[in-house]
Amino acid sequence: MPAVLATTALLLTAGCSSGGGPGGGGDRTGPGSTAATSSSSQQAAEQAPPAKGSVKVLRTVATGLKTPWGLARLPGGGLLVSSRDEGTITKVDEKTGSRTELGKVSGVSPAGEGGLLGIALSPDFAADHMIYAYFTSASDNRIVRLLYDARKPAGEQLGAPDTIFKGIPKGHIHNGGRIAFGPDRMLYAGTGESGNRGLAQDRNSLGGKILRLTPEGDPAPGNPFPGSPVYSYGHRNVQGLAWDPEQRLLASEFGQDTWDELNAIKPGGNYGWPNAEGRSSDPKYQDPLAQWHTDDASPSGIAYAEGSIWMAALKGERLWRIPLKGTAASADPQPFLRGEYGRLRTVVSAGGDKLWLTTSNTDGRGDPKSGDDRILELRVG
Repeated sequence: MPAVLATTALLLTAGCSSGGGPGGGGDRTGPGSTAATSSSSQQAAEQAPPAKGSVKVLRTVATGLKTPWGLARLPGGGLLVSSRDEGTITKVDEKTGSRTELGKVSGVSPAGEGGLLGIALSPDFAADHMIYAYFTSASDNRIVRLLYDARKPAGEQLGAPDTIFKGIPKGHIHNGGRIAFGPDRMLYAGTGESGNRGLAQDRNSLGGKILRLTPEGDPAPGNPFPGSPVYSYGHRNVQGLAWDPEQRLLASEFGQDTWDELNAIKPGGNYGWPNAEGRSSDPKYQDPLAQWHTDDASPSGIAYAEGSIWMAALKGERLWRIPLKGTAASADPQPFLRGEYGRLRTVVSAGGDKLWLTTSNTDGRGDPKSGDDRILELRVG
């Protein structure tokens, strides 16, 4: 696949439909130490991974999933999966593939691209047993937390949702939905502009943003705009968040007709939408470190492993590897699993060189494989 060499990154000529974290640790570098703010000397000192990588599907962990969206790894074993359309959270035994429904999240109002979306575990999960969830309600998109009690019967293990943040614009499309706790123990949320383009550039709107919150839902200390939860703006629809080992934040974003993006996030940065899609000649907008034609990507979840960002593509039906050196792509993005498993939604680290990957063929836009969706275990390099 042809690639175009840009000044700071290698950008793939490949595009996106309108379809579509680690926690813990102290804040040793602070919220400003994201991918877009590392110095050129620091980048030069960092080792780039090999230009070409590898992916091996080790096994199918589970099948029979319905509209899986969020995925979270339990510290004691097991994977939690949210169902966008059913509004449920299910625990999957990653060894046997057996499933136990924890319960239904009350207040979810699924429609179009909205419903029960991203989930994340509290950074103090071992003590508080809290699951955070981003979902579409009848009036907005919001973030809640729920107590998980594994001692209760299946279907009754989730407590009532405690709303910690609300008022994120909702729409039939572009609801964002990815949440993750960063290395600073703050909660990050990717939102969409809900089809209303002007919201992305409006810093008073919660649409088309990356938000940074405390675990209680307040604007996080050190945010670039005092008193505001907004961390970056000018986004169309953010559905992927991940950090590299230097605690730098990266995010995937859906374009419209031309370019999908992988961005290095700078606190207070303006990423251009709707005035810019992909790279821009206007210096007030942050350029992506990699971009794709929309037919080849439509990116959702991302994860960091083995020196690269791994990006799940919906319309593109492939897993992209983007090798990094600092905040630049060190070689051409490389596709894997092209068309083998259909639409790919979420990818999370399973530790070391392993990843968990979910498909998204039952979301109304795919061609269901065997009538369901699955979780795969991968080894990558």
